Amino acid sequence: MGIGGGVGVALEGIHASIAALNALEKEDAFLASGAHAGAGMDVFQRRYELCLEGLELTARLEAQLTALKSRQAARAVELQQAMTPPDATVQDRTYADMSVVEEIAGVLTISSAAAGALVEQSRRICSLPMVFQALAAGDMSWQHARIVADETEGLTPEGALKLVAHFFDPAAPQRARGAAPGELVPSRFRAKVRGWRERHHPESIEKRHAKSAADRRMEYTPDRDGMAWVSLYLPGDTACAIWNRTTATARGLQGPTEERTLTQLRPDIAASLLLGAGVNHGARNTAVHAEEDGPGPGVQGTQGVTGIGKVPAPRADVLVTVPVLALLGATDEPAALDGFGPIPASMARKLVADGAESFYRVLIDPRDGAPLEIGRKNYRLTETIKRWIRMRDTKCTFPGCTNRTPDNETDHLQAWQHGGTTGTSNLAQLCPKHHRLKHHSQWTPDPATRNQPPGWTSPTGRHYNAERSDPEPTHWPPGIQPPWLQRDVASLCPCLEASLENLPQWEPDDDRYVDLDDLPADDPLWAELLATPLVPSG
Repeated sequence: MGIGGGVGVALEGIHASIAALNALEKEDAFLASGAHAGAGMDVFQRRYELCLEGLELTARLEAQLTALKSRQAARAVELQQAMTPPDATVQDRTYADMSVVEEIAGVLTISSAAAGALVEQSRRICSLPMVFQALAAGDMSWQHARIVADETEGLTPEGALKLVAHFFDPAAPQRARGAAPGELVPSRFRAKVRGWRERHHPESIEKRHAKSAADRRMEYTPDRDGMAWVSLYLPGDTACAIWNRTTATARGLQGPTEERTLTQLRPDIAASLLLGAGVNHGARNTAVHAEEDGPGPGVQGTQGVTGIGKVPAPRADVLVTVPVLALLGATDEPAALDGFGPIPASMARKLVADGAESFYRVLIDPRDGAPLEIGRKNYRLTETIKRWIRMRDTKCTFPGCTNRTPDNETDHLQAWQHGGTTGTSNLAQLCPKHHRLKHHSQWTPDPATRNQPPGWTSPTGRHYNAERSDPEPTHWPPGIQPPWLQRDVASLCPCLEASLENLPQWEPDDDRYVDLDDLPADDPLWAELLATPLVPSG
């Protein structure tokens, strides 16, 4: 985009938003004056709706203003570089760039670091026309645009353009489905963008994870009012398991006599576990030498204490969606950890090898990435349905909610007493707060489908699209071509006979995994999947 490009778009949008806000203010003043008397209008309801429309327009105006600010920051750097003599030394160019950053910091009254971040993010956003246009039109916030800038860092220009096209180009062949970027809260938009990036650039996730795992640490920061922060930087599967376990324990402690909130209970439980409350001191002392001398009698009865410094396999109830070829070690395609996001294939394989007690493996269709079956801990239909709904929804389905805890409630979208059925199309995850809100307000869910959670309609008639995943065909090992790529995708899936020889043979009664010889007999897909060999490409 040229030096002057994009400014006119942003200014035009700003003028339109201001005009619309003025119109709303005039209508509200008219209603407040009482001149409408006798018109048969619910004045308070209309003024309430005008407030919501005003908030929506104000958010749009804020986005348009940030688009203009980012373009001006990027232009300032471009102009400074244009004024720098062509024969200037590297040192002179460096100081010229530092100078413009300091000028921007002074004009905006922000720190040099904040100004530097603004400049870098602005230049990246302005180099991606579709992202800048969405921001200038007010279709998404500065936070959303900044997420794209962050997640395209380190990608080649071609890779960045492909990522942007997936989320912003209506003509893209495999455009992201469901809610548009600006309709997702920023944390959920970041999760979707990061998931797509890791899937399409998996060669870097293993290296980055290995480096980050080596940087794991605990940090302690004193705070005011006699308080302090303790933070743990850990691999995602361990951190997710810790969070889920403390949340589940906190939920279990809540009751009529418990005055502490869930937020207060979590740190209390973590502190109790870290400080060894309720654990026999002899057991802990014995555990110090457990790895060297073998487990002694004191270790028996401890809850997962196998030695100081040895991290046990996660025990919290988690779903891991893993491409079957990645599970076999044939590809390094990332898996997805429920409540966290993309994880390296090596981490998913380690979860299997370590035998995490409540780990449920989710195998996905290698043709289109849709989920096929869930590892079963028991065969009760109710538990199977709950896990399927949890896998489909990934979190509370209420608009903007990010609650992903395992104890989200499975709710009938159409109440049982009003004819609702107990099936995947009439069930969805809701956190306790939004479950109560649904039953005591006019928030109305849409019907769900087998693979898509419901959208929602607010009491004022605003519709919020469902947030849905974007399954894609899985990656295949070099030199291997799946036969159905040359056939109708609706045909049954040929598959993995030769590769499955390397898969660990779980016992049929193993309570953590599905035995591949005991897959659903009524699913013709799996019969064909296990019966047809792969075809070498070329």
